[in-house]
Amino acid sequence: MSVFNHKKAYPKGEIKQFNIESKRLKDNALGDPHQRKLNVYLPPGYDHTQAYPVMYYLAAYTNSGLGVTGWRNFGESIPERLDRLIGDEKIGPIIMVFPDCFTSLGGNQYLDSPAIGDYASHIHEELIPFVESELAVKSGAQHRAVLGKSSGGFAAIRFAMDYPGFWGAIANHSGDAGFEVLYRRDFPAVADVLVDFNGDIDKFVKRFWRSKKIMGSHILALMHICLAATYDPQKDGIRLPFDLNTCVLDEAAWQQWLSHDPINRVADSTDALAALNGLYMDCGFRDQYYIHYGMRELAQTLEKHKIKHTYEEFNGTHSGIDYRLDESLPYLYEKIQ
Repeated sequence: MSVFNHKKAYPKGEIKQFNIESKRLKDNALGDPHQRKLNVYLPPGYDHTQAYPVMYYLAAYTNSGLGVTGWRNFGESIPERLDRLIGDEKIGPIIMVFPDCFTSLGGNQYLDSPAIGDYASHIHEELIPFVESELAVKSGAQHRAVLGKSSGGFAAIRFAMDYPGFWGAIANHSGDAGFEVLYRRDFPAVADVLVDFNGDIDKFVKRFWRSKKIMGSHILALMHICLAATYDPQKDGIRLPFDLNTCVLDEAAWQQWLSHDPINRVADSTDALAALNGLYMDCGFRDQYYIHYGMRELAQTLEKHKIKHTYEEFNGTHSGIDYRLDESLPYLYEKIQ
């Protein structure tokens, strides 16, 4: 018996691809494309005379909407997972949107930044109206959810905080939080990479994309450059929150980073968060980036401010956790159907 035949066959949805020309991303500081491909999952038996709830999936750093909809060597792709959950009646038919927000800094935190581009505005001002005009989507925030893992999970809760009235429910899987624990421990490793380029960030980024072999340490450095450009954008160049020679913290720059930590934004976002119909979070208690500590503090802060939410921990790391979508997708569907 072929190993390819072990899966139950389910009716298949369709990935429909659109070409998007974004005014918000045009002339961005990185020179990244403002013309993007948008993948959208349509459920089996999609009928344009009906209306469906819609979810937006935000890919983690290093990935994009184009990547998460492709074939998977082990396990299910997200479209395959949706087919199964719909087929097993764990959720009803939904539309899922997969924005492509990849940048030449290796990914995205999905915030507006003059150093990267207006990606939050791109999603809220351009993609949402486009999807609702082109597809059979139930209108209104009460039928719209956003979810993601890691950087995508960070963005999901920031969208709920920063764009009240746009989302009915969110799911945050292992999203960046607790920056003091999450980021600071990596500053010496980033400095060790950049010393080979005499601290010249532009030179490092250009060399990164020309390299035939990309090292993990270089991806880490690129990620921190992306974070700096997002959390602390400068008019000229990119400012890291530490001295490259000594790793002594630049307190002014670091405070800019901390101001974006979801934990530090709850107090000023209570009305927006309380307006959600559902707020789901989870994290593996063996997360190799120690995000579980930040997620625990975020959950405690939500509890302190009496924000209704669900937080779960599971025996897992930061990797290979798409199976947790079996928990969040039914939760979100119940809240926005």
